[in-house]
Amino acid sequence: MDTPLLRSIPADEATWSPPLPPAAGFEHLVVETPGLRTHVAAIGEGAPIVLLHGFPQHWWQWREVAPRLAEHGYRAICPDLRGAGWTEADDPRIGRETRLHDLVALLDALELERVRLLCHDMGAITGCQLAYAHPERVESMVMLSVPPTFISFSPKLLSGLSHLPPLSLHRRGRSLAWLFTDEYAVNGFDPETIESYLAPTQRPEIDAAIGRLYRGMVLPEAGRIMGGAYKRQRLHPPALVVFGRRDEPFTEDLVRRISGDPREHADRLEFAFVDDAAHFITDDRPQEVVDLTLDWFARTG
Repeated sequence: MDTPLLRSIPADEATWSPPLPPAAGFEHLVVETPGLRTHVAAIGEGAPIVLLHGFPQHWWQWREVAPRLAEHGYRAICPDLRGAGWTEADDPRIGRETRLHDLVALLDALELERVRLLCHDMGAITGCQLAYAHPERVESMVMLSVPPTFISFSPKLLSGLSHLPPLSLHRRGRSLAWLFTDEYAVNGFDPETIESYLAPTQRPEIDAAIGRLYRGMVLPEAGRIMGGAYKRQRLHPPALVVFGRRDEPFTEDLVRRISGDPREHADRLEFAFVDDAAHFITDDRPQEVVDLTLDWFARTG
């Protein structure tokens, strides 16, 4: 496995700066593709599941989810997407589909023709882009804490978008600790967890990428969603959309209402809602995420 394209590096090696947060059982790789050196944490053997983290998170988001998937015979592959974690990019620019192209290159480098996806928050943007652009490469997908891309706009969504302006105008050096509040996680976060999530933002490259991610990817993609671009397409891979019941403003009633009849826009799409969980659902209820994911993949595999 140690080739110029793919390098296995121990988690405790001094190469990692800042040090990787602790998570037992993971293998750590650097996958080299043109202009990008992607850090990948992987665990298990079997059918591949690619787990795409949210913001401001990285591979460590899956520390309690990936090992449990591995116990059920899957290989969980958790990349740090461009602008996050320990991944390094030659070009600082980030456009609407930059991460999509990165993901396709990563799958090619790992010789993964077809995968299952488990994605959260900002990672679901990239996951959905892959499912629409390359449906032959996505066997099935689970989307956490994001509605389908074919939603209709509702004024009730505005309260869930209040974080967009400050993150789009992110001032370098400003901590993102304000995102880890009880509003976003039922169980809250201890200081060590927040520090583990935010450690990579000490790197100037990652700190500078925050505003670029929102201005270059999130806002343009949100505009396409609100403009109905995805209503004129069809989602072919089966998709499960999962929300925590305390993820405001995304109540079950609102999510189902703005989604309309999924059969008009997707071959197969279902919803699930998890009690006692908010936006950071993998921190609040990791076992429920695993159970829903395993059930969905079993039913759609």
